Amino acid sequence: MALSLQPRIGNLKIIDNKHNMKLFFTKKELHLRKKRIIAMVACLVVLLAIYLILTWPKEVVPEPPLVIVEPVGVEDVEIYGEYVGRIRAQQFVEVRARVEGFLESMEFEEGTYVNKNQVLFVIDQRQYRAKADKARAQLRKDSANVLKTRRDLDRIRPLYEQNAASQLDLDNAIAAYETAVASMGMSQADLDQAEQELGYTTVRSPLSGYISERYVDLGALVGPGGQSLLATVVKSDTVLVDYSMTALEYLKSRERNVVIGQKDSTRSWQPYVTITLADNSEYPYKGIVDFADPQVDPKTGTFSVRAEMPNPDRVLLPGQFTKVKALLDVRENATVVPQKALIIEKGGAYVFVMRRDSIAERRFIELGPEFGNDVVVERGIIPGEMIVTEGYHKLTPGIKMRVADKKKEEESQSATTTKE
Repeated sequence: MALSLQPRIGNLKIIDNKHNMKLFFTKKELHLRKKRIIAMVACLVVLLAIYLILTWPKEVVPEPPLVIVEPVGVEDVEIYGEYVGRIRAQQFVEVRARVEGFLESMEFEEGTYVNKNQVLFVIDQRQYRAKADKARAQLRKDSANVLKTRRDLDRIRPLYEQNAASQLDLDNAIAAYETAVASMGMSQADLDQAEQELGYTTVRSPLSGYISERYVDLGALVGPGGQSLLATVVKSDTVLVDYSMTALEYLKSRERNVVIGQKDSTRSWQPYVTITLADNSEYPYKGIVDFADPQVDPKTGTFSVRAEMPNPDRVLLPGQFTKVKALLDVRENATVVPQKALIIEKGGAYVFVMRRDSIAERRFIELGPEFGNDVVVERGIIPGEMIVTEGYHKLTPGIKMRVADKKKEEESQSATTTKE
């Protein structure tokens, strides 16, 4: 029994040793596995950290907004007003018959140019020539009577001095002579009147200009008892342009030391007007303002202004309406900015000024008159300062900005437009 137990015990020891060895290797493997797991986790952490470092969004520094700037300019600004005007002839004369008679002839073509003193109409002259002849004969008769009474007076005077004639005879001779002289004077006046009336039978043009159509027919009775208006003559090589201005505009012009309608030799300019023709083209000649009504019409609140304008080609016709553009003032060395640079809000108008350090500054300004695409600045900015003309909607006060090349910007815009 003892022999049989020993092998078993030996076997048990071997088995126990194997079991212990197995446990030993299992612990070692677990330890290695733990190290591997820890290494793997560490690697994963490192890889994750590297990934996060590489993929983590970087803080983006915003670029300054891109803008276009221009310097504040200085110009001599012409200030205009626009009105509705009416053209009239410088001279408009009615040709009328001054004596009564039948119209015999017309010596012109209607609508043509006539010269001063040119014969236009001839009225029947027979009765006026007879009247002149009668007055001339009466004058000769009275002249002869004057000579006779003068000789009688010359004979009586010596006789009176020699007491050969009475005072009554001398007085009668003097009275007869003076009566004859007076009668001759009346006859001379009658002859002058008759010749004047005879001259009126030849109707002449009172001035040089264009004549209208005739208002009477040949053979018609004209003159005091009939139709006296025969035609009209218009001098239109120079025309007058009438338009109206408001009292407020007058006061503003006075504030600028401009008296409308008066020439001022101290100014380097004089008020003038240009007009627009019916085809919307500008008339090539300029007119000079030479008159302004000294009182305001209470019904309209305006006053009349007149300009004289040359019309050598007779393009302007009396009676037509036209657009008038009048020079009201010239602002010399005025500060001007483009209208596109303005930002207008309830608080007023302002622009963005670029300081030397490229920082945007909001500057409120006082606006003056507009002209074209620019506007006059009364105060708030000085010439030479750089103002933002494009891109100001991106700006806030105090922000830094970048200046774009205006030429490149325009080229890129034109290229984009061409592609589209």
